[in-house]
Amino acid sequence: MRAVVQRVSNARVEVGGEVVGEIEQGLAVLVGVAPGDSSADARALATKLAVLRIFRDDAQKMNLSVTDVGGGVLVISQFTLYGDTRRGRRPSFIGAAQPEIAEPLVEEVVAALAELGLPTATGRFGAEMAVSLTNDGPVTLVLEVADGRVL
Repeated sequence: MRAVVQRVSNARVEVGGEVVGEIEQGLAVLVGVAPGDSSADARALATKLAVLRIFRDDAQKMNLSVTDVGGGVLVISQFTLYGDTRRGRRPSFIGAAQPEIAEPLVEEVVAALAELGLPTATGRFGAEMAVSLTNDGPVTLVLEVADGRVL
């Protein structure tokens, strides 16, 4: 499982002009699922997101988590995170899980975040989405998860 995490002051997802997910301060997280990913990976990602200290404290140091600041998490499924551009001019997406595997795992990330007490919002799986956000910092990280642990 792969995630691109951005610290944001706000973020939203629209599908066909309708807002389907929106947060204020928090994390915008693009989540890609690979064929071998598991529930343990989804839960490990959610746990890491909840405790990742990338928000500023009073001394302006990145010492606080999204949980600490009372922020939300916007989770957006993004199969293109597994795009392979090593050959040719068009990416190959054979490294991405099929929708029937990916969708339940993305939903599990969202459910695990909610269980951890974080307000969560989502895009719409498989839809053409318009994502807008204000990256705060900017702070952007890439997380890799396999075998139930963050690599």
